[in-house]
Amino acid sequence: MKSIQEIGQQIKNGGEDAIHEWGLVLIVFLVALTSFGLGRLSMAERVQPPISIASAPQEAQPRGMYIGGLLVASRTGGTYYYPWCAGASKIATQNQVWFQDEASAQKVGYVPAKNCKGLSAQ
Repeated sequence: MKSIQEIGQQIKNGGEDAIHEWGLVLIVFLVALTSFGLGRLSMAERVQPPISIASAPQEAQPRGMYIGGLLVASRTGGTYYYPWCAGASKIATQNQVWFQDEASAQKVGYVPAKNCKGLSAQ
């Protein structure tokens, strides 16, 4: 029969062996669990608040009504445009010539712009 001291020594040595065997597994498990938790936490911080638009952006230069007529041409050019066409926005205000219809623009010698849809060559 073993003495109490021998049994205590076996328990003590067995506890150390259990810690050595299971300790590594326990450490790996805790590191993995901690890494997973920190990853989830970092994703929660990246969540952006919802975007809301308070007001629509304004145009740099508001466009007024076209009071000069239906068609516009440049004094130095040879084509006429509708006021909303891209070419019309490039004509300086002091060089603008306005016409009420296509016939009056063509009578003076202007031709319709090819990139302005809706104008017809007569």
